[in-house]
Amino acid sequence: MKSTYFYKSVLALAILGLASCKPTIDTPAPTKGTADFTRYIALGNSLTAGFSDAGLYLEGQKNSYPEMIAAQMKAVGGGSFSTPFFPEAQFNGSGYLKLTALVNGVPTIVPETSNLAIRGQVGSVNLYTKYTGNIENFGIPGIQLAHAKIPGYGTKNNYYERLLTDATINTPYLDFVTAKPWTFFSNWLGNNDILGYASAGATGTAPTPKGAFASQYAEVITKLTSTGAKGVVATIPDVTKIAYFNTVTLQTLLAAINATPTGKDVKDIYIQTGAGIPRPATAEDLFTLTLSSAGVMGTPNGSNIPYGLHPANPVESHFVLDKAEIAVVNDFVTSYNNSIKDIANAKGLAIMDAYSMLNEYGAGKMVNGIPVSAAFIKGNLFSLDGTHLTPLGYAITANAFIAAINAKYGSNIPVVDVSKYRGVKLP
Repeated sequence: MKSTYFYKSVLALAILGLASCKPTIDTPAPTKGTADFTRYIALGNSLTAGFSDAGLYLEGQKNSYPEMIAAQMKAVGGGSFSTPFFPEAQFNGSGYLKLTALVNGVPTIVPETSNLAIRGQVGSVNLYTKYTGNIENFGIPGIQLAHAKIPGYGTKNNYYERLLTDATINTPYLDFVTAKPWTFFSNWLGNNDILGYASAGATGTAPTPKGAFASQYAEVITKLTSTGAKGVVATIPDVTKIAYFNTVTLQTLLAAINATPTGKDVKDIYIQTGAGIPRPATAEDLFTLTLSSAGVMGTPNGSNIPYGLHPANPVESHFVLDKAEIAVVNDFVTSYNNSIKDIANAKGLAIMDAYSMLNEYGAGKMVNGIPVSAAFIKGNLFSLDGTHLTPLGYAITANAFIAAINAKYGSNIPVVDVSKYRGVKLP
């Protein structure tokens, strides 16, 4: 997601206070157990790449969870690990969102447009500066499971394209990442098979059919384990619990509208449901982070009907996951996760339950003295896009992967010191 968000009155009601941190951590004696970490490769999408704040940039890449895991693996025989970093002179990569002010709970969030790694464009699609070095972090923003075996996918995804040459431009992703021998892997593919649909209010690309997801996932794992390599997989997070869907709420919308001179005594926000029937929203519906009260809610259309305040001009479906759509999303995520666990267990792999882990931290938890939750900005876990993680969130994720690896293979990879990593960068 690459939208610019200008949150005013709604987020002023949602954001109260910011967190401080004074953590400590113990380091266990390292052992490798039954696993071989000589060459660790990481497969996945934007979360694996270190995507944050609606963009991929050098700081996020350096603070990706595979980078953290690989650094800790060095204590147990891990080898070198390379992420396809953007150049230092183009450290802002694709561009991202930054917080420039936070006044009385009102954030000002704008796009970063300097020092970008853009070498040109094809139509409206940016082409990023090519990377030609070694790669062990194969996180590709936007990739779905089906894309892993598609020849020519490099011509469809600009993040993948920057890693390829003229000779390899048609190489399928799965062939590209397994072109060199590997001894251990992590796999977090599958998130985008539901995320795009959900984040567009169930108006985006349809979820991957459950059977297709299972067969495609099995193909990826069969390839990764074909050499006898061990590894760890991660489940799909609970999309409905991320900050993207839990910041702009019915309560904050009503409070913001009623705080305006023309919005007194408004009791209902009308939404366009997936079934095409306008109705008043309830607390069981989820609004996207991209919906703002400022300049949108209550603004009349050409027929002088206020937006969102009348069934004849409801909040558009792409801004809302209604109750029925939430049930569909949850059903697909549950099915996907059952497939991931079954396939991983059949191959004897470690499983990092990202669904449970992110829900646990999202609900509120202290981590080495740091308060963490899914709250937007103040919660430290999610970045400014409300979907991807902060460096601190990625550190927590790295430790969850490490815990799963240690439990499965009898290893003792040291955990990451989360105190070294920030939450949302404040002005």
